[in-house]
Amino acid sequence: MAVHTVATPATPSQDTSAVDLGPAVALSCRECGERFPLGPVFACVSCFGPLEVAYDLPAGDPEALRAAIEAGPANIWRYAPLLPVPADVATKPSLNPGFTQLVKADHLAAELGVTGGLYVKDDSGNPTHSFKDRVVAIAVEAARAFGFTTLSCSSTGNLAGAVGAAAARAGFRSCVFIPHDLEQGKVVMAAVYGGDLVGIEGNYDDVNRFCSELIGDPLGEGWGFVNVNLRPYYGEGSKSLAYEIAEQLGWRLPDQIVIPVASGSQLTKIDKGFKELIALGLVEDRPYKIFGAQAEGCSPVSTAYKAGHDVVRPQKPDTIAKSLAIGNPADGPYVLDIARRTGGAVEDVDDAQVVDAIKLLARTEGIFAETAGGVTVGVTRKLIEAGLIDPSLTTVVLNTGDGLKTLDAVAPTTGPTATIRPDLDAFRAAGLATS
Repeated sequence: MAVHTVATPATPSQDTSAVDLGPAVALSCRECGERFPLGPVFACVSCFGPLEVAYDLPAGDPEALRAAIEAGPANIWRYAPLLPVPADVATKPSLNPGFTQLVKADHLAAELGVTGGLYVKDDSGNPTHSFKDRVVAIAVEAARAFGFTTLSCSSTGNLAGAVGAAAARAGFRSCVFIPHDLEQGKVVMAAVYGGDLVGIEGNYDDVNRFCSELIGDPLGEGWGFVNVNLRPYYGEGSKSLAYEIAEQLGWRLPDQIVIPVASGSQLTKIDKGFKELIALGLVEDRPYKIFGAQAEGCSPVSTAYKAGHDVVRPQKPDTIAKSLAIGNPADGPYVLDIARRTGGAVEDVDDAQVVDAIKLLARTEGIFAETAGGVTVGVTRKLIEAGLIDPSLTTVVLNTGDGLKTLDAVAPTTGPTATIRPDLDAFRAAGLATS
């Protein structure tokens, strides 16, 4: 297939033909299959479909590749041969995210009636306490390769913090854009790294539109927007979740996995990662089901799924799960395809169920999830009760961020069990001695 040249107003003036991004060889349109050279572009000029990275992945002995991965660093770079990064990526300044815990959640399993093994992939252990560190780490390598000097993004909070921190470590300037009404914890975490943080009056979709305009303006010259003009590379970071889950399960795929859906990119890339592992012979080729989880107050994909539609109609977000509050998800149609192809589903829960699920996970497993994690656990419970998740099979649930970022969600109903005078009689009177 021919490789065509395409330009973008935000491309630095350099030849990208010699760019070293490891096994990545081109960008391929997900809709029509047309190929383009590696570069900071994200849409096909022929059909406007999204571009994704195409690879020349390592062929040969799966056992040798498995051994090489296991001998690698305990972070995302152990999978460098499968990602769009140079071979020497582990030697460069980076936050080195990844290889977070896969927690065997036996107490939660007992609460939910799961007998086949329930696991929580807890990505709150990343450097800025969300899975966004993974995707940003890959985008930073693309920014280096294409000669960008400023890292930027549109963000619902977690990504802003991840970009700010990664830019500080890697020596880039950062300027990130967020909705004006984000949770204070996320605002502080995004600002503390010293880059520019800009609040936009409106929701995430307004922020994203603004960033798209900035990319097409001379003001955006030299700027790498990790989730816009670097999006094909950025999205590949989510594949590392698939790789880690399979490796941590003893090089096998889970039977079922529940993934939060904002733009939908994470879910689509985990599916891509599973398929790559199968193609490379690293895991057994066996069926798996993928389930998407949304908040009821921003549930365009679950609404389309339940209605049997292929088109995702935008919604105006109104939910405490602000990290999932993307009313016009770019990868929504692909989420529908994957859920249906694998025999999964897309479901949603309301805000009260989100809070209840956050507390359930904390009480049973000692994991304090942000609201997106509450959505995922809440949807898992709902799917089990509906008979859509088989409790006798191995199930993985994603927690993508730390609850300290979304304290407002649980603060009104969480606090001291009792406040007493500092003496034993008061303690006895409170009835806590044997509780």
